[in-house]
Amino acid sequence: MAQPTPFAPADYPDPLVIGGRRFRSRLMTGTGKYPSLQAMQTSLEASDCDIVTVAVRRVQSQAAGHEGLMEAIDWRRIWMLPNTAGCATAEEAIRVARLGRELAKLAGQEDNSFVKLEVIPDSRHLLPDPIGTLEAAEQLVKEGFTVLPYINADPLLAKRLEDVGCATVMPLGSPIGSGQGIRNAANIALIIENARVPVVVDAGIGVPSEAAQAMEMGADALLINSAIALAGDPPVMARAMALAWQAGRAALQAGRLPVRAQASPSSPVQGRIGT
Repeated sequence: MAQPTPFAPADYPDPLVIGGRRFRSRLMTGTGKYPSLQAMQTSLEASDCDIVTVAVRRVQSQAAGHEGLMEAIDWRRIWMLPNTAGCATAEEAIRVARLGRELAKLAGQEDNSFVKLEVIPDSRHLLPDPIGTLEAAEQLVKEGFTVLPYINADPLLAKRLEDVGCATVMPLGSPIGSGQGIRNAANIALIIENARVPVVVDAGIGVPSEAAQAMEMGADALLINSAIALAGDPPVMARAMALAWQAGRAALQAGRLPVRAQASPSSPVQGRIGT
C-alpha cells in the first residue's frame, strides 16, 4: 500500500505537530459506537479529521461494530492512532501497544509509532490509572513509541508524562461518554499553561460549544467520539464539531475583549443628538 500523503504541507500556516508529524485538523475522532460502518465513514469525511483512534483489542477480536473496520477507512488519508482501550494494567497496555504498531503497519503506515495510551482498571467510572499510565508511558517511550497518554486533569501527572517523553498529554474534560462537557476547566487550564507538548482534551465533550470552549482555553486539539457517534445525525454533528474547533482556535488567536465589571457602550457618546 502506498504511504500516506502529507497531512499538512510545509507551508501550512497553523499545523498541529505531534511527534514531528504535521496535521491540518485539530479534531481527532474515533471509530466506536456508530450505528453502522457507513455512518462512521460519512462522519469521518464530514469531520475532515486527519487522525482516527482505533481500539486494537476490538479490531483483533472482531468485536461488534468493528467487523470490516480496517477496510472501511482510507489509511492513505487518515493517520491511525491505535489505542489500548480495555487494558487494566501497565503490562497489558504495553503488550497491546506493540500489537497496535503492527496493526498500523498492516494498514500501510510503516513508520507509524503512535499509540493512545489508556490504562483503566475501573470498569464503572472508567477513570485512568495515573501510576499505571506513567509506568507504561516510560516503557513505551523507551521502545520508540509516540505516546499520547489519556489522563485525569492532573497538572502534576501531565508534567511527569511530558518529562518522560510523551508526545502529548490528553486530559479528560469529564468521564468518557458522559457528555458532561468541561468539568475540569481550572486544572486543564493549568496543564495548558505549563505544557511544552500539545494538550488534547479527550472525553466528555457533548456539543460543539464545549469543543469551542476547550479550544478557546488554549487546547491544541480535541478527541471526540461519543458526541458524534451517538448523535441523532452523526455526520451533521461531525461537521459541527469541525466548525467548532476552527471557531475556538480562531477566537484564541484573535484574543477576546477584556472582561469588565460594568457595561461599556459600543457606540461613541460624543456627538449625541440631544433631546
